[in-house]
Amino acid sequence: MSQSIIDSQLLTRRGRYLAILRLGTPILVGQVGQIVVGFVDSAMVGHYSTDALAAASFVNNIFNIAILMCLGFTYGLTPLIGALYSKARNEDIGATLRRAIRLNFLFSMVVTLAMGVVYLNLGNLGQPEHLLPLIRPYFLIYLASVAAIAVFQTFAQTSYAVNASMMPMWVVLACNIVNICGNYLLIYGNMGLPELGLTGAGIATFAARWLSVAVIVSVFVFARRYRPYRSTVLRPGSYGIRTGEIFRTSLPVSMQMGLETASFSIAAMMAGWLGANQLAAFQIFVIIGSLGFCVYYGMAAAMSVLVANASSCRDAERHMRAIAGSGYVIILALAAVACTVFLSLGTHLIGIFTDDEAVIVMTASMIVPLVIYQLGDATQINFANALRGTANVMPMVWIAFFSYVVVGIPVTYVMAFVFGWGIVGIALSFSVSLFTAGALFLLTFMRTTRRRS
Repeated sequence: MSQSIIDSQLLTRRGRYLAILRLGTPILVGQVGQIVVGFVDSAMVGHYSTDALAAASFVNNIFNIAILMCLGFTYGLTPLIGALYSKARNEDIGATLRRAIRLNFLFSMVVTLAMGVVYLNLGNLGQPEHLLPLIRPYFLIYLASVAAIAVFQTFAQTSYAVNASMMPMWVVLACNIVNICGNYLLIYGNMGLPELGLTGAGIATFAARWLSVAVIVSVFVFARRYRPYRSTVLRPGSYGIRTGEIFRTSLPVSMQMGLETASFSIAAMMAGWLGANQLAAFQIFVIIGSLGFCVYYGMAAAMSVLVANASSCRDAERHMRAIAGSGYVIILALAAVACTVFLSLGTHLIGIFTDDEAVIVMTASMIVPLVIYQLGDATQINFANALRGTANVMPMVWIAFFSYVVVGIPVTYVMAFVFGWGIVGIALSFSVSLFTAGALFLLTFMRTTRRRS
């Protein structure tokens, strides 16, 4: 992409909105597709049994740390590829992708080993004893698909960075259908297959994740759109961004997302201390809340790519701020829609997942806290991604550590147990950490773009 093309996209407010929406809508659709699968998955498991839903809640929240650390590690690739794309350095893009595939696979192996250690200590995490026979096989199946997420997202982030966001969307949606069909067949034992319950849901997810890898690699190998980058992917050479630079950009983003997710996962453990019903209610709360997160992320990811593209523009810092501001307006509008949906349809959404009246009542009490934290979530997602687009990612680590560990985890414990607010206190505590993170990401982004001027 030439300098003039970048400038023409970003000079006007309307052009910025259109550029973000054009690139972000396929990402958003893919994210919503993932949420729909999460809804269907949890609904099928929840109607199978409340214990299965509680076990799924625990495993999903523990694995969210591993999965989002792997996702975050791939997100560090986006500004690097985006900057190369804006300069039409196609051979460098292919060589950088080659190194990123290798690096992300190795990182996923490290994460898998760490989660293996967690598996060996499941009995020491304070969960209800009767859930452990459900948790263990589901945990192992999830463990076997961590690498698939890392490899798929490496290709997906490269596609986003070269403004080709439609292809990953279609792959995700197709594999989501496979996942849902697998759930139908294996959870309940339909069409002559064995009734596997929660384990069946895990097998369906495993199959869909590895299928997505096979499909996206095949598209990259055979599609004409990716021909300019293929020549150097398999040819060793001196082109592209070095492995060390990819690592330095990727690790802080991974740590930031891991720390954020860890605060939610520790909150899930605290919910488990309150009881199996509270844990099931927390799972439903997280799934409904993730609808907002993933929708916001779709637009924020597009904004991040455009911020990275703008790094080669004249008057780059002004363009970066303008793009981030336009992205924030879009995400705030989406947050307003999400809040309206949560308030008006919250009880109906909860009923999708369970028939257990006690769980429904508990989850309904968490809807208002869910609405309160949407502004903080939207703010931290927007400006964390804007900062990622500048490639100044090291501050993301200390911001995440302070907001989610130093502030978030103690506040969760105090609100839930010291104040005696229980599951509602856990839900309310997220507002504190998310608003803190949002404010710090905003200030750091403004400082970063001012320093570039």
